[in-house]
Amino acid sequence: MEFSVPFRQKPCQVETKKLLFLIGVITIAAFAVQIFSTPHQNIIFNAPAANSSKVGNFTPLHDSTIANLSLVNEVVVAKNEENEMEEQLKDETEVVVVDRKNEAAEMWEHTVAPPPDERDGVFEEKFDYMSLAPVGSPITSPSNAVEEIVDTNVASDSVVSVETNKSAVDEQVIGMGMKEEKPILIQSASATLSSNSIETSDRAKKMSHKSIKSMLDEMILPSDPLTKIRMKMPPKKVTSISEMNVLLLQNRASLRSMRPRWSSKLDQEVLAAKAQIENAPIIKKDRELYAPVYCNVSVFKRSYELMEKMLKVYVYKEGKKPIFHDPILEGIYASEGWFMKQIEGNEQFTVKDPREAHLFYIPFSSQSLRYTLYKANSHSKKNLIKYMSDYLNMITAKYPFWNRTGGADHFFTACHDWAPAITKRIMSACLRALCNSDVYEGFVLGKDVALPETFVLSKSDLLKDKGGKPPSERRTLAFFAGNMHGYLRPILLKYWENKDPGMKIYGKMSKAQKKEMNYIQHMKTSKFCISAKGYEGNSPRVVEAIFFECVPVIISDNFVPPFFEVLNWEAFAVFVAERDIPNLKEILASIPDEKYVEMHKRVKKVQKHFLWHSKPVKYDVFHMTLHSVWYNRVFQIKAR
Repeated sequence: MEFSVPFRQKPCQVETKKLLFLIGVITIAAFAVQIFSTPHQNIIFNAPAANSSKVGNFTPLHDSTIANLSLVNEVVVAKNEENEMEEQLKDETEVVVVDRKNEAAEMWEHTVAPPPDERDGVFEEKFDYMSLAPVGSPITSPSNAVEEIVDTNVASDSVVSVETNKSAVDEQVIGMGMKEEKPILIQSASATLSSNSIETSDRAKKMSHKSIKSMLDEMILPSDPLTKIRMKMPPKKVTSISEMNVLLLQNRASLRSMRPRWSSKLDQEVLAAKAQIENAPIIKKDRELYAPVYCNVSVFKRSYELMEKMLKVYVYKEGKKPIFHDPILEGIYASEGWFMKQIEGNEQFTVKDPREAHLFYIPFSSQSLRYTLYKANSHSKKNLIKYMSDYLNMITAKYPFWNRTGGADHFFTACHDWAPAITKRIMSACLRALCNSDVYEGFVLGKDVALPETFVLSKSDLLKDKGGKPPSERRTLAFFAGNMHGYLRPILLKYWENKDPGMKIYGKMSKAQKKEMNYIQHMKTSKFCISAKGYEGNSPRVVEAIFFECVPVIISDNFVPPFFEVLNWEAFAVFVAERDIPNLKEILASIPDEKYVEMHKRVKKVQKHFLWHSKPVKYDVFHMTLHSVWYNRVFQIKAR
């Protein structure tokens, strides 16, 4: 009898198992059908719920936008997260050019305010290359390898997670002499708040995207779908400044260029320079350099001296204007133009024989490339990439130097927002000096160089209005003014526009506001000048703040500030996480007066590194850019 009950239950158990098995098979089959019938087979795993506002990788931020989702969906749905940046850039149209011209014209009005007839036409005359005929390609038939590079959809660069043994990092730091100085540092944004608001790094990173999205959910966005796409979304991964420092050391220890295919005495010279830099004599006080603004003033000083003494650069003569050898010296992308002008006319660093060169400069303008070759409404940059691929084919066929190192001893300067996307495949091994320096979008610390984005109003007067009021005469706590580009600036205005008399936070300044106090006057009389990201992380406001001796406040997650390899940015700037915008005043007001005075002093000390001169001056932007390229090459070179 004891077996009778279990025996009677077995048929039911069998039937149940059969039913569960059948349900499982049907479910798997349904998933398989959806997966293989979908252009991007992983979309089902990212599909939103029926009541969700998320579509693909795009998140509408207000109920009023629902009507536009079908149009947005055609453009952005089913994008892989890994190639999100590339696809978003593909969707930019001629509106982007207009946006940038408007931003430049707005800043022009804020600063010099010339007569309307001058102001209205200045950027059209100087920067509108769309009417130019496309420049012919120097190579008629690119190699199959380059064609494959252009057309293959490769995954974009991703951020390396920072999980480092502290003692191991300390050993690397000590090896570089990085603990020699102990300057007074401003606390991080979170550290200035009360203890109950402080979050651990891991938790903060998890909250960042969610908290910013919740802020955006409360706002009404433009109805134009293309504008929404240009706004992009906050990054899902955030790398803090302290993590960037660790990542730089990690990359310096692990990044290596291709081993040269044949040896050269020039490689040995660079390796010898590296040994001297690593063993630089300790400098306790220097008449030209103020130690607290540098990561290590001794290392920087020795590296700079060796650069001046030995560095030789070969500038390629090939390439047609206006993309090559035709620098644009005014506007928000002027940094790439001024560097091109000054390196091509330089007798100290350049050589005529490429066999004598440590580095090779590719003299192209990313701005001219974009405005000359981009086909309006094409939503594609393939022809821009192909043009540069053809150019590289030409110089590799004519010279052996690119092939010797795989391009690792070649460099360029590029300030246009599209430069990272255009160059990340075909020129990824190069030392890229980029204004758009975002670790989340492929900027490689230890190899790439963060180039200052300098808005040049007049090429004939590069230092006009430089300087500002002393700390005692700076009455405004914080200042910002600018167009509502991107997702972040609307949040900044939502929380702080007209909310506090000490926080002068504006959108595009009205005529009445300009009449009361113009843009420059605000910068000169404010304690802190805010650089909030627009469409991209970089902004000329960082350099403007230093130019007018205002302490920069950088609100742009993952943005790598200029010359990060050598400058100790936390000594003279404040970094506020995007999620901390609601606490902005509390963060700034918590900085003691004596600490602010020291930061202001440091801004003045570091200012010379951000100035352009008609002829290069020691330690100016030209020399600092060249030094960062040299410095990264020194620590990347691999002996044969």
